[in-house]
Amino acid sequence: MALLKSNKVILCLGNISPSLGVFSTRNSSWWGGVQMGPPDPILGVSEAFKKDSNPKKMNLGVGAYRDDQGKPFVLSCVRKAEAIIAAKQLDKEYLGITGLGEFTKSCAQLALGADNEVLKSGRNITVQTISGTGSLRIGANFLARFHGGPRDVYLPKPSWGNHTPIFRDAGMQLKAYRYYDPSTCGFDFKGALEDISKIPEQSVILLHACAHNPTGVDPKPEQWKEISDLVKKRNLLPFFDMAYQGFASGDINRDAWAVRYFIEQGHNVLLSQSFAKNMGLYGERVGGFTVVCSDAEEAKRVESQIKILIRPIYSNPPMNGARIASTILNTPDLYSLWLEEVHGMANRIIKMREQLAAGLKKEGSSHNWQHVIDQIGMFCFTGLKPEQVERLTKEFSVYMTKDGRISMAGISSGNVGYLAQAIHAVTK
Repeated sequence: MALLKSNKVILCLGNISPSLGVFSTRNSSWWGGVQMGPPDPILGVSEAFKKDSNPKKMNLGVGAYRDDQGKPFVLSCVRKAEAIIAAKQLDKEYLGITGLGEFTKSCAQLALGADNEVLKSGRNITVQTISGTGSLRIGANFLARFHGGPRDVYLPKPSWGNHTPIFRDAGMQLKAYRYYDPSTCGFDFKGALEDISKIPEQSVILLHACAHNPTGVDPKPEQWKEISDLVKKRNLLPFFDMAYQGFASGDINRDAWAVRYFIEQGHNVLLSQSFAKNMGLYGERVGGFTVVCSDAEEAKRVESQIKILIRPIYSNPPMNGARIASTILNTPDLYSLWLEEVHGMANRIIKMREQLAAGLKKEGSSHNWQHVIDQIGMFCFTGLKPEQVERLTKEFSVYMTKDGRISMAGISSGNVGYLAQAIHAVTK
């Protein structure tokens, strides 16, 4: 009897459920309207590279340093710092919202110079961030909430691909000023000045402190001076992105020159820093965000609001990478070793530029490849056209982004000759 009743209940539910929409509910989804997003162009290059069986294949898409054997490189100073930290058997308690105090102090000193008036007067606030990307996003959020001028951020054209979504998703509007000249593969100084002179007052202008990504084209000091004068004349807010201090030229002071000069000239800048490239701390996500204020009292107010911005996003930053960077920056022997190692990484990149240009000349190329040597830092804008890039991939298994940007770190003394042959073949 009970069994019969159970069957009846089941049958009854089966008859009623369609009218109640049970079946249709099961088949629907909250996310049915979500469309497939476009693939990341750099990660797409890496995926295609992995599938290629050619033993001579080259991945020139990823912006991470490799040694001359093409292997990931962990700095000796980092290993030694890790050993020091491990021996201390430190706890794993939360950091404060602004991060590790020893790190943020050293981070600011590295960028601005230990004797900078800004640091002595206490009119800066520097917080630890989740590498350079996190720093830029905190800065973008701060601008969106507190910047009293236009909500426009002017990026150099081109700029790092992530700059646009970082500022756009924070609620800022993106505009551009001329920067790269394809005809010379160099800096369009005249075009930059013309465009900057027309930027509305109180707008934000983003500047790459050194080793411009993706072009590798930097202004000369004399050009920086003119840019500084014009930015001041137009009453613009300079936001520096410094992801390559030390890695560009091998000299931490030379690479920070533009930032320090702007501050010396009275600009109260915003500054993002990353320790991914110059310390090889890619996966540790170590960075800093600095606001230079009018005075110490203003800096305290700004700090209070940055804390309020950070708290609901990630509460506080991770400690391990900050401990490593801080140990290196505050231990004289490790600091000296780091300066040697970052100089060595930069020099290897510079040598690869020279060898590639020489290799192209040896192959008999009639093109002028001087820009390969003149550009600086991790990346080189080769001037290759999309169809040439496609040929390089299909015929030679050389992978790069379609705009012709190559990561110089992917080139070694063992494959630079092959790359020169391949580029010559598709450009002759």
